[in-house]
Amino acid sequence: MKLNSLSPIKGSVKNRKRVGRGHGSGLGKSAGRGDKGAGQRSGFKRRAWFEGGQMPLYRRLPMRGFNNIFKKEYQIINLAKISKLNMTDIDAQKLYDAGLVRSALKPIKVLGDGDLKTKINVKATSFSKAAKDKIIKAGGTITEQ
Repeated sequence: MKLNSLSPIKGSVKNRKRVGRGHGSGLGKSAGRGDKGAGQRSGFKRRAWFEGGQMPLYRRLPMRGFNNIFKKEYQIINLAKISKLNMTDIDAQKLYDAGLVRSALKPIKVLGDGDLKTKINVKATSFSKAAKDKIIKAGGTITEQ
């Protein structure tokens, strides 16, 4: 076997489509692109959602609902999980370090599910009424940031 005798496996390599090389080739004149319009121009990209000019599906369907751009997305945490931390001072960074919230930078809301046996000082964005009552009743303090 020599380098000059190497060749690809039969059927693995196809000839390049030679467009615009005369009528006899079968792809002469308009090179298989049809007649007129953007589709025959170089650089044309038909988008995946284009439906040939008919009214697109997303415009045929009725609109439903809306996205409130002013909505605040809270990370919620219950008192039951806070009490398991066995800490006296709790803030967003400590909750993040303990793996109870995804981010220390996003707003955190404390909910009142669970009981407190020790007094704790909690700093959070907001508190539910039940959570406030339970923390204060246990002798702790709340700080809304």
